[in-house]
Amino acid sequence: MSRLPMRSPFVLAFGFFALTLCFCLAVLLGGTIRIAAQAIGAEPAVRVPGFWDPRRRPERPDLSRLTVIRFLTETDYPPFNFAGQDGNPQGFNVDLARMICEELKLGCTIQMRRFETLVSALNENRGDAVIASIAMSPESRARLDFSDPYYRTPARFVARRDSPVEEVLPERLEGRKVAVVAGTAHEAYLRALFTEVEVRPYPSAEVARLALRRGDVDLLFADGISLAFWLNGTDSENCCAFRGGPYLDSRYFGEGVGIAVKRGNDTIRLALNWALFRVWEQGRFTDLWLRYFPISPF
Repeated sequence: MSRLPMRSPFVLAFGFFALTLCFCLAVLLGGTIRIAAQAIGAEPAVRVPGFWDPRRRPERPDLSRLTVIRFLTETDYPPFNFAGQDGNPQGFNVDLARMICEELKLGCTIQMRRFETLVSALNENRGDAVIASIAMSPESRARLDFSDPYYRTPARFVARRDSPVEEVLPERLEGRKVAVVAGTAHEAYLRALFTEVEVRPYPSAEVARLALRRGDVDLLFADGISLAFWLNGTDSENCCAFRGGPYLDSRYFGEGVGIAVKRGNDTIRLALNWALFRVWEQGRFTDLWLRYFPISPF
């Protein structure tokens, strides 16, 4: 079992942005919502992931046998789940779990555990659902059932702000130097589909980002969520911006993230699906996403 590769080396300070929101696209399954954002320092448009088809509204499940959902999450995976200054769980996943319980009108507990202990705790009935960015894959599906996906980690290109590269298409990048982290799915994707670029593998994300900042390469291709944290933080020194994408090929970048439940626990799985749809339909998922990702990886 693995989680998606998006760990940030530091916890970012999240600011509040004055955003004027307007829905510009209807969301189709696997698509995104484009939202106009007018705020100092914000990108001209923010894309919020949406994996719910408004034409396929789930039926409200029978909740008569449920009184509480015991969520399990990880101790240190910011900004998705981490311990706050008071020691209590915080993060995107934690806030989403609380929204789900509010929508279901059920009690909710959230317990933090080490990542490697989460599945065993679930299977030993010490929790009902794991919301901890576990990647959905054939391996994890053999041990767990999952809710519908509520986010994915797209791959993205990043260029320096003064770069002449605007259109990121294979035929327009011939001879361009592109940094990747060696041995990753991002390197494999470039070598398979962007065959005319000069792939420059680096030993770590930090070294690859430094190569872009120094101008040793024209572009960087990496995990979009980690890049969004970097672009929004002080370490990037406002050097760079996204170009092209997002790239969501599941063969390389996974099926996404859902909430894990014990195999066969359809009661809670269907309840989670209904609540996730409702939270998205009401716009609360969008508000939550923008709070944590003012520079969206989508």
